[in-house]
Amino acid sequence: MKKKKSKKNKLHSNLRDQKLGQTKNSAKLVLFVFGIGPIIGIIIFLYSKGFFNSPTI
Repeated sequence: MKKKKSKKNKLHSNLRDQKLGQTKNSAKLVLFVFGIGPIIGIIIFLYSKGFFNSPTI
C-alpha cells in the first residue's frame, strides 16, 4: 500500500526547504562581506598611501 502525504507534512517540508534557502543565501552574503570586504579595504588603504604609484627616480 502506498501512503499519501498529508497536506501538513507537505507544508512543513516546504517551509523547511524555504528556511534552508534563506540560510544558504545569508551564508553566502556573510562570506562575501567578510571575505571580499577586507580585501577591498586593504586595496583602498594601500592606494591611498601611494603603494600602487610607480616610483620616481
